Amino acid sequence: MTGSRVVALGHYQPERVLTNDELATMVETNDEWIQSRVGIRERRIAAADEQVDEMAWRAADKAIANAGLDVAEIDYVVVATCTAIDRSPNIAARVAARLGLGNPAAIDLNTACSGFAYALATADQAIRAGAASKALVIGVEKLSDWTDWTDRTTCVLIGDGAGAAVLVADADPGVGPVVWGSVPEMSDAVRIEGREGPFQQEGLSVFRWATTQLPEIAKQVCEKAGLKPEELGGVVLHQANLRIIEPLAKRLGAVNAVVAKDVVESGNTSAASIPIALSKLVEKREIPSGAPVLLFGFGGGLSYAGQVIRCP
Repeated sequence: MTGSRVVALGHYQPERVLTNDELATMVETNDEWIQSRVGIRERRIAAADEQVDEMAWRAADKAIANAGLDVAEIDYVVVATCTAIDRSPNIAARVAARLGLGNPAAIDLNTACSGFAYALATADQAIRAGAASKALVIGVEKLSDWTDWTDRTTCVLIGDGAGAAVLVADADPGVGPVVWGSVPEMSDAVRIEGREGPFQQEGLSVFRWATTQLPEIAKQVCEKAGLKPEELGGVVLHQANLRIIEPLAKRLGAVNAVVAKDVVESGNTSAASIPIALSKLVEKREIPSGAPVLLFGFGGGLSYAGQVIRCP
């Protein structure tokens, strides 16, 4: 059966850098408090007129260019986001229009922070089913639109940006089986409710779940891919909190892997965090081409999803 592989990545982040010291002038906090609890040093914040579809388009345009493809070849676009303001048209359709694509299938998907892994799995499955041949997968968020900047428990976390991947059909699959699911009793742990929001979360509950339950699920992803954790060349978890990422990678046993820690300079960008972090690692050539990389997202819903891919 034909599978898919990731052939290129791209990312985009806004110009404005919001440091912890600047945040301390806006809300009662300080750099030491933030770094000791979540490991974040700074984050990027989009301009007021910089919209979700624009950031998605910029990341996608870079990914397509890196893939060396003609935009007309893209026949499937899936965008993972939980921060689109408009209900219709969806972000995927707007990105397709900006890129000048032909007539691709265009859908949005919302599982918040696990969104990119979900979107990647649906694109892979569309290709496996013969419904697509070249797919564009995007994770994008403008969490700053939905943030209460007087709430130090949430405003210190968030960042804006977009990351994208191009998948193509291949007889030698480079995207492994997905392991995905949810924890219904924790469906309210991460919330953006109503027309105004704001972003809210039960941080301690999510932290406890991630540090206790996630390692075993991540090991299942490796098993489905036919790998042992020590064979991984990279680990890219949702960049929620450095205090979650570091112990998880250790408990997983990925002793030879490069572990993405982009949260330090980008903050939590929800569905955009995995593709931004992975794109940066690939751009810097920190993970060898062809090396197995674990992707794993978790967040609102409470939903989770993960797969092993071969690094482009």
